[in-house]
Amino acid sequence: MHSPVPVAALVTAAALLLMLIELQLSLFNEKALRAKGAVEPPDDVIGWMRIAYPGAFVLMGIEAAAGGPLSRNWIVGRLLLFGWAKALKFWAMAHLGPRWTFRVLVLPGAPLVGTGPYRFLRHPNYVAVIGEIVAVAVALQAPVTGVIATLGFGWLIWRRIQVEERALGPKAEA
Repeated sequence: MHSPVPVAALVTAAALLLMLIELQLSLFNEKALRAKGAVEPPDDVIGWMRIAYPGAFVLMGIEAAAGGPLSRNWIVGRLLLFGWAKALKFWAMAHLGPRWTFRVLVLPGAPLVGTGPYRFLRHPNYVAVIGEIVAVAVALQAPVTGVIATLGFGWLIWRRIQVEERALGPKAEA
């Protein structure tokens, strides 16, 4: 058994560090896409997502730190699920290549990506994000914030998918 404070702090910091790395890649790709004429649809929920995504991990870390001791086997096993979710996300990112960003940016005339995880899932990146949240919630034994984060971010993802589908237009139905 481990004290929850250092474990919660380490897991939260690691998740946030990975987000910062993803943010840098997103900003780089966003700049290049905009230079090529990519357009951003209205009504996106990116503003809320910017707060909710890191906020979910911080709140789960706080809940865990306030809780009782954490089992090493429990934590390690559940963080493997986090690793699998990240692997799915990185696989999706790799197949989107320079078109991957945190924002919905549509490059006119560009075909839909249909390789990698996109052969099997319509929105693998979002499946991965929900997997990340669930894995950390279970690993840190943060049921209250875990459920709220999963449902809340799940709703934002649902809204985001609607924005993406409208932005992609007829291509999205192919």
